[in-house]
Amino acid sequence: MRIGLAGVGRIGAFHAETLRDLSDVDEVVVADLDADAARAVADKLEVGYAASPAELLASGVDGFVIATATPGHAPLIRLGLEAGVPTFCEKPVAATLDETLALAQLVRTTSTPVHIGFQRRFDRGYQRAQQAVSGGELGFLHSIRAQTHDQAPPHAAYIPTSGGLFRDCSIHDFDIIRFVTGREFASVYATGANKGAAFFSEAGDVDTAAAVLTLDDGTLVNLSATRYNGGGHDVRMEVLGSDGTLGVGYDDSLAVTSAEPGATYPSGPRHWSFMERFLPAYRAELTAFAAVARGALASPCTVDDALQAFRVAEACELSRRENRPVELTEIPGL
Repeated sequence: MRIGLAGVGRIGAFHAETLRDLSDVDEVVVADLDADAARAVADKLEVGYAASPAELLASGVDGFVIATATPGHAPLIRLGLEAGVPTFCEKPVAATLDETLALAQLVRTTSTPVHIGFQRRFDRGYQRAQQAVSGGELGFLHSIRAQTHDQAPPHAAYIPTSGGLFRDCSIHDFDIIRFVTGREFASVYATGANKGAAFFSEAGDVDTAAAVLTLDDGTLVNLSATRYNGGGHDVRMEVLGSDGTLGVGYDDSLAVTSAEPGATYPSGPRHWSFMERFLPAYRAELTAFAAVARGALASPCTVDDALQAFRVAEACELSRRENRPVELTEIPGL
């Protein structure tokens, strides 16, 4: 199997290396707007090179992986669909809700699979939580606590094109909550604050956010996100039910220091980036995409799934701006 990849930044180069090492993949070919960067990655990993994504697709590939910056996602998904090539794209599908809606409609008219990269679905802890919920192990759910806390903020130039904290970071929580519970969101009430670098507020964004959300069965969700968690990269979830509570992310890497005298948990080492935290999940995700590309597996995370997570992020941003509860029925895309 021959897999093409567009975008050779940090996550793209990692994906190229992962794909190269999969037993199902015979050849990987990379392309990027920065031809020198693409050549450098191709030479380092000893994989193929194409001058552009269009050239890459025209050369004949069995799967197409998109790991560019967000503005490139929608055009490249369309390019992959036009070529009839199974396509994997990092989240989000597009920078705006309108474009996400348009792509969702387009994908519904084609048989070409599109797999959106929400890697938490392939994390063993979240999968265990999903199994516990679906199997009734926890009884009825009444509360969920979810958080995405980055150890340090990205570069200032990234923020204006990121879509904001809810669309960029919390969207992972929205997707994984849908995955774990099998429920949809009904309403949100969100807020945010800035205590860090000025470039967040200058871009109309926040560096820390919180939200109370309600699922369609009445389950309450408490969510938090921040760009400043100096203790380490901290992503976790607690699922609380009438018969028990299950926590994801509560191993010795937990980025928390106990205040209790004599406590030795967690013992570390801590994670300092999302790449460390979800390294096995990223590998499992691309293994699944290889199965999608060869026709052995349906897309495990569709554009419609990504649309629903984006709608929740959109509702949170609207709630934050207008300082009011927002019903998901206010957001197009049901």
